[in-house]
Amino acid sequence: MPVVIALLNAFSGLAAALVGFVLGHQVLVVSGCLVGASGLILTWIMCRAMNRSLLRVLFGQLGAAAATLTDDGRRAQPISPEAAFYLLEAAQSVVFVPGYGMAVAQAQHVVQELANLLAERGAEVAYAVHPVAGRMPGHMNVLLAEANVPYEQLLELEEINAWLPRVDLCLVIGASDIVNPDARSNAHSPLYGMPMIDADKARTVIVLKRSLGQGFAGVDNPLFVAENTRMLLGDARQSLQALIRELKAA
Repeated sequence: MPVVIALLNAFSGLAAALVGFVLGHQVLVVSGCLVGASGLILTWIMCRAMNRSLLRVLFGQLGAAAATLTDDGRRAQPISPEAAFYLLEAAQSVVFVPGYGMAVAQAQHVVQELANLLAERGAEVAYAVHPVAGRMPGHMNVLLAEANVPYEQLLELEEINAWLPRVDLCLVIGASDIVNPDARSNAHSPLYGMPMIDADKARTVIVLKRSLGQGFAGVDNPLFVAENTRMLLGDARQSLQALIRELKAA
């Protein structure tokens, strides 16, 4: 969807430029060309971030030939807000990875409140925002800006991935495909080669999701059953509010 939005935006700019040519309106031609060029550049950037060509994004089928998780006996390990409190309390560094689930739950303000509480306790806090997270270009950036998250806490992929192996706790909030380890290691996955956030490399991962369901790509996520992962199932906003209550009560 983000790619389609950017492409339609480019087409609208090109259409405006053509109208400018017909009317002999130079300002309309220039502005239309700028909008069209910016839309095409953004489309290219997002296709590159997904490791897919534009034709595959528009007409391909994600998940049609997806490799699913092998039944090796691993199961997701659930965690309660009460138990998650001890992980939060002990963490000296915390990374938040927002996804579409955060947008659906409208939990950006609660995320920022939790981050502030952790920072007050001396934890180093950062946010890892993937270029194609959400349902439109810059979706997560807009939501976090709305919650007054400091811009300097938003880290690029390369920077956050270099730091994650040293991070005590990674909180994945409603994200799936952008933290799927198969994109890095499973050549049979349709996500293979897509730049991803290496959340699985953090010392401990807590995933906040409504269920263990698949993401937009329709593939299973091995992160959910990893040894260092705990699943806090339920509405993201309510789960985060429960964590905040635990921290305030301590």
